[in-house]
Amino acid sequence: MSKNLPPLCVDLDGTLVATDTLWESVLVLLKNNPLFIFMLPIWLWSGRAYLKAKLAQQVSLNVQLLPYRENVLDFLRHEQGIRGRKLILATAAHESIAEAIAKHLGIFEEIIASDAQTNMKGTRKRDELLQRFQSFDYMGDSKADLPIFKAARQAYLVAASPSLRKQVECPTDRLFPTPRIGYLGWLRLLRVHQWVKNTLLFVPLLLSHQFLSVELLIASALAFISFCFASSAGYVLNDLLDLPADRGHSTKRFRPFAAGQIPIQCGPPLFTLLVIAGLGVAMQGLSLGFAGLLSLYLLLTLSYSFFIKSKLVLDVIVLAGLYTLRIFAGGIAIGVGISSWLLVFSMFIFMSLAFLKRYIELLQLSDQQKGIQHRSYIVDDIDMIASFGPVSGYLAVLVFSLYIYSDNVKILYQAPFILYLVCPFLVYWITRLWFLARRRQMLDDPVLFALKDQTSWVVIGFIILFMALAKFIVE
Repeated sequence: MSKNLPPLCVDLDGTLVATDTLWESVLVLLKNNPLFIFMLPIWLWSGRAYLKAKLAQQVSLNVQLLPYRENVLDFLRHEQGIRGRKLILATAAHESIAEAIAKHLGIFEEIIASDAQTNMKGTRKRDELLQRFQSFDYMGDSKADLPIFKAARQAYLVAASPSLRKQVECPTDRLFPTPRIGYLGWLRLLRVHQWVKNTLLFVPLLLSHQFLSVELLIASALAFISFCFASSAGYVLNDLLDLPADRGHSTKRFRPFAAGQIPIQCGPPLFTLLVIAGLGVAMQGLSLGFAGLLSLYLLLTLSYSFFIKSKLVLDVIVLAGLYTLRIFAGGIAIGVGISSWLLVFSMFIFMSLAFLKRYIELLQLSDQQKGIQHRSYIVDDIDMIASFGPVSGYLAVLVFSLYIYSDNVKILYQAPFILYLVCPFLVYWITRLWFLARRRQMLDDPVLFALKDQTSWVVIGFIILFMALAKFIVE
C-alpha cells in the first residue's frame, strides 16, 4: 500500500452498485414466500440492524448479477492496482452481503458492515472509520453520508444530487455522475408499448357493430385506460420480482430496475398508485361489474408473478386467459353480451401465441443452459411446445369455422358464407409465425411482433374486408 495515500472507504448501496441491497433482499424474500410480508414490520420494529440480519438468514443475493457502476469499479481498480491504495468496503448493508461482494470483486482489504446489533450508517459509520483510521477518503452517494464526508480528508461523490453537491466541496475529478433516466425510462418501466394489447377491450364494440355510438366508445376508452394502469402495475411488480433472472438475460438486463436506472424502492409505491388509478377509473367511470373483472385481472397478474409463471403449461393457460379476460371485460364495459364462441376462439389463439413465446425463449438458450430460469421448461420440451402451439392456433380456426353456423352470425351478417374466407388467412398467419420463430426471425413477444409485422396487417386487412362484405352483401 502506498504510504502517501490514506485508505479509500467505499459505500455500497447507490455507490458501488446502482441499487439497494436491503430492498433487493426484501424482494427475494417475498418472491420465495409472500407470507413473509407480515414478518417484515415485526423485524423492523426491533431496528434496521435486526431486520437486515433476519433477511440475511432467509435469503442470499446473487452478487455476481448486481448492477455495479463500471466507472466506479474502473477507478477503484486503478487506485488499488496502480496506485496501491487500500480499499475499505464501508456499508450499512449486512456483513454477509458485504463479504460476498468483497470476495467477488477481490479489491477490498477490509469490510465495515452492519450486524445484528449495529446499523453501520451515518454517524455510526463515521465514528467507526475515525476509530480505525487517522485519515481516510470516502466515496458515497447520499445525504446520509454527510457526517462521513465532513470527517473525511477527501470526498468522492457518485450519482450525487445537485443539493448534495452543494453541501460537499468536491472537485469535478472526484465526481462520478450517472446519466439521468428521464421520462423515457419511466415509460419503458411502465411498458407503454404493451398497452396495445389492451385494444382487445374494443373487440366487443367492433363485433357488435355499434362502434359509431359515442357513449359506448367513451366507455370502451375508459376501460382501455383502466386496464393500461392495471397492466403497467403488473409489469412493475413482475420486474421487481424478476430482478435476478432479468439481469442474467441478454436483453432484459437493460430494463430500468434490473440496470439500476430507477431505484427499486420506487417500485412498491408506483405499483400501489397504478392499482388505485386503474380501480378508480373503473369504479367512477364504469360499473362495479367491470371493476370486479379488473380486480380479477390484477389478482391473476399477482398470482402469475408470484407463483404461476413457474408452473408447467399452467402459465400458458393463464396468459391466454388474461388476454381473453380483456375481451370479456370490454363487453361488460359497454353492456354487450360476449359470445362463448368468441371467448373459446380467443383462448385457443392466445394459447398458441403463449406457447410461441415459450418456444422462442427456449430457442434462444445457450447450449450450456438447460431451461428457462424460474420456469418449468427445459430445452428437451421444445418439440412438445412446437406441437401444442400450432395445434392450439388451428383449433381456434376450427372454432371460428363452427361459429359461422351459429344463430348470432345469421343475425349480424347478410352473407355469412363469406366469413369462410377468413379461415385460410388465419391458418396462413398462424403457420407463418411459427415458421419465423423456428428461423429465429421473431422478437421475444409474438403479439408485439405481429403488431409491427406488415404481413400481419395485410392479413388483418383482408379479414376486415371479408367481415364487411359479409355484413353488407345480400345473398
